[in-house]
Amino acid sequence: MIQNIFHRHRQAGALWVQCAKCHELIYQREFDDNLKTCPRCNHHARLSARERIASLLDEDTWQEEDEELRPADPLGFISLGEQYADKLNEAQQKTGLSEAALSGTGEIDSLAVRLVVLEFGFMGGSMASVVGEKVARAAEHSAGDRRPLIMISASGGARMQEGIYSLMQMAKTSAALAKLGAARVPSFSVLTDPTTGGVTASFASLADVIVAEAGALIGFAGPRVIEQTTKQKLPPDAQRPEFLLKHGMIDAIVHRRELKSALAKALRLYAGGPFASTTPASLTPAPKRSKAIASTNGAGSGAQQG
Repeated sequence: MIQNIFHRHRQAGALWVQCAKCHELIYQREFDDNLKTCPRCNHHARLSARERIASLLDEDTWQEEDEELRPADPLGFISLGEQYADKLNEAQQKTGLSEAALSGTGEIDSLAVRLVVLEFGFMGGSMASVVGEKVARAAEHSAGDRRPLIMISASGGARMQEGIYSLMQMAKTSAALAKLGAARVPSFSVLTDPTTGGVTASFASLADVIVAEAGALIGFAGPRVIEQTTKQKLPPDAQRPEFLLKHGMIDAIVHRRELKSALAKALRLYAGGPFASTTPASLTPAPKRSKAIASTNGAGSGAQQG
């Protein structure tokens, strides 16, 4: 079959890619230039966290923060004979990341911002202690230096291997964003495919502006789980951006090619309002957090530094 002839990865030397939705063949260079979206049916393939950062930020402006954070195994979790520590090591080898989130500073059209980007390839982008800590710290850093915060979600929800330590990140990130709002620093949430579970139920839904990529699955529980529990069929496309926009859950649906310009426009609108005198014009180092602050927000529950 043709899909066995044409592989989907550039590293395999492929010249063509097959759209996962319409199954049309697309020239690899055209696919990449289109930020991995199908020019025929508009399907958005998933981007890695690093690809996402490269697509949004001005060249050579990315500076990672809190990279010293490393996951731990607070429960000594074992499932079907497989240790959580081994799963973490496997995900780290696969993605080249220490955890399922990257955070740092950069610029979008010369406007200073802070990003937190989830990596779905790392255990489904699940939120565990380090992910929640990075989101909370990013909000704290932005409250300090007043850089607008942009959060880009791609997640299957909370990570079961860390139990209650993972679930508490929902409250921690929500509290951190509430403090960011009280400091009158704008926040933006970008929902990509998929954004589900505890991420949807916490920081992903709490920004000042919430946008979604076309076709993204967005919700708390999956449609099959909901239908099995309620014994009712969901409305068509109930967990898709068009439905959520119609019912006021998001502010806009933005094509990936237009996401950078849309965010830049929103940033300038905020900079022209009450934030005009406080939004930084250039990059400056984020303030260091004290050990006392780190110990009060749950970092020690499942995250390790160094």
